[in-house]
Amino acid sequence: MSQISSRQGGLRAPCTSVFSIAATAMVSIMPGLFLPNAVAQAVQEIVITGNPLSKTQTPSAVSSLSGLSLLQQGQSTLGETLNQLPGVSSTYFGPNASRPIIRGLDGDRIRVLSNSGASMDVSSLSYDHAVPMDVLSTERIEVLRGPSALQYGGSAMGGVVNVIDNRIPRQKMQGIVGKAQSQFGSGNRERSNGAMLEVGEGAWVLHADAFDRRTSDVKVPKNLPCSKPGSAELASRICNSASAAKGGALGASLFLDRGYVGMSVNSYQSNYGTVAEDEVSIGMRSKRASLEGEWRPDTRLVQSLNFQASQTDYKHTEFEGAEAGTLFANKGSDVRLQLRHKPWRTESGVWEGVWGWQSEQGKFSADGAEAFAPFSNTRTQALFLIEEYAVGSTRFNAGVRRENVSVKSLGNPDPTVDRFELGTRKFVPQSFATSASWQVLPQWRLSANASRVERAPKDYELFANGPHIATAAWERGDSNLGLEKANSMDVSADWQKGPHQFKITAFESKFSNFIGLLGTTEIEEDLPVQVYKGVRAKFSGFEASAQWRLLQATSTLDLAVKADAVRAHNLSTDEPLPRISPVRFGAALIHATGPWSARLGFDWHAAQSRVPAGSVATEAYTLWHGFVSYKQKLPGTTLNWFGKVDNLSNQWAYSATSILTSTAPGKSPLPGRSLKLGVLASF
Repeated sequence: MSQISSRQGGLRAPCTSVFSIAATAMVSIMPGLFLPNAVAQAVQEIVITGNPLSKTQTPSAVSSLSGLSLLQQGQSTLGETLNQLPGVSSTYFGPNASRPIIRGLDGDRIRVLSNSGASMDVSSLSYDHAVPMDVLSTERIEVLRGPSALQYGGSAMGGVVNVIDNRIPRQKMQGIVGKAQSQFGSGNRERSNGAMLEVGEGAWVLHADAFDRRTSDVKVPKNLPCSKPGSAELASRICNSASAAKGGALGASLFLDRGYVGMSVNSYQSNYGTVAEDEVSIGMRSKRASLEGEWRPDTRLVQSLNFQASQTDYKHTEFEGAEAGTLFANKGSDVRLQLRHKPWRTESGVWEGVWGWQSEQGKFSADGAEAFAPFSNTRTQALFLIEEYAVGSTRFNAGVRRENVSVKSLGNPDPTVDRFELGTRKFVPQSFATSASWQVLPQWRLSANASRVERAPKDYELFANGPHIATAAWERGDSNLGLEKANSMDVSADWQKGPHQFKITAFESKFSNFIGLLGTTEIEEDLPVQVYKGVRAKFSGFEASAQWRLLQATSTLDLAVKADAVRAHNLSTDEPLPRISPVRFGAALIHATGPWSARLGFDWHAAQSRVPAGSVATEAYTLWHGFVSYKQKLPGTTLNWFGKVDNLSNQWAYSATSILTSTAPGKSPLPGRSLKLGVLASF
């Protein structure tokens, strides 16, 4: 295992690798590439996961961040990057670890993908485990719900988040394209650099990217205590919130007459403080190799055949000071075959469809004093089918997926650790989904989605039995758990006329067996015991967004508003479910004139008092934010200078969706005012 070191008073990036050397080389040579003759064909943006059957519209709920919107909302974690989207919140385990929450659902109900393939990390196992991805190396992030999510299994019952980085080029090009980004932040003293280069020559396209991000402890409006050696005992910063991360990738694709084949290798390394404990940090390392291809045969039945495979080697060590503690590891592979048939035309309409097979297997281990889950092997085989029928301006979409899942507990190789149950559980989840959309008027579209989704319990939900510091509890699984089952429905209305647009969605999900971590009256080794148990539950709410053009002359001025709400209830105990986002409302003015663009807005979060026993209620707060950019065009190069301010009023606040608000009260408020300045160069 690579050694990842920590120093008092800060964190140091992991040891040097071939990718860190590549990162240094790329950042140093990139300015020399901004030459007038360094031109290439523009790469067309396509939606990969959001709509596998149509490039123009979909009845499913799809959100996407790319380009300027990703630059505006980009943060150091995936959850916080998506936190401003309607219906999406964040688990926020401090500034270094967070996963997305979609419509109140988190953990293994949200499937995080890397280029449509399984990410194979352990971020869903614990709130303090970060997702090994960084927006500095990301081209686009898609958030998907609806029938198309069935491609990715029961763990996508809440939605899919696909992080797309183009490390395997999917479009042929000639010449050179690239970009480089540098930014500096005041609140956490951030220093970040990233670069990407793609070269097309003949039938080949080569890709390389690298990034390096370093931060110090995050500034907050009030003083907080800190016992970490080398740090002030009292300071207006979140103790132990510094981080250092770097990574990079090399990829290549060979384009043939009827398709392409490509591969990539990438590495991600980070070291960050966990904030729940003043002297505990996590050293993470993830290596991934991917293979992908597409074949478009000249037949009357098959339009395209896609193949995708990846292998991941993930490890992270939890350090107590300089001493290595528990080691978490996951080695896994993911293979997917997907066939899209040619349109079948009937007298009344057109059928389009995607059929597929997926195989996924992972070997998980947790070794150390705080190993609350056993060594385990999980294997999944699945078949799925998605069909769409279009009649004029009406589209009907249906999907079905059947899985075979095997979860085997291997206990712990240490003979003194005998608290884990051994055994194998097998499950056969079956999921169905359907949707419809109608273009009822030129400006109005109505959509509806309904699904019946089943999810197999995870290894830790079945076999956990040990101390888990992130939840401040002794967690215990239940090997007799059955499938998690949910019936869900949502309805949407979209209106668009020129630059004006409006969308509202109402949703409801009912679980006959919602697997939750529930409290008990037991105590184990001075920790309260929490047990994974199936209960009946209901999630309901809405999400809405709108944008109006207020002014259009030599410049434009738009007003954007958004709102969402979720109510989640444990029907078995007649209590609210924990860590549910309160009512949220946001508004912003967006101005653009020539090369300038600017945005000023706020996000208001209502108080969250609907919490179960043992959870802490949160007060209402408002976060103001601003963004300004200037696009400077040079021969062969475009420079996008930008400035960004978060929490402009320096508001003191706590997140209702963070477990730290209840398990470590006062230790991790939301970040205070922070100014970020940077430049993105592209050519």
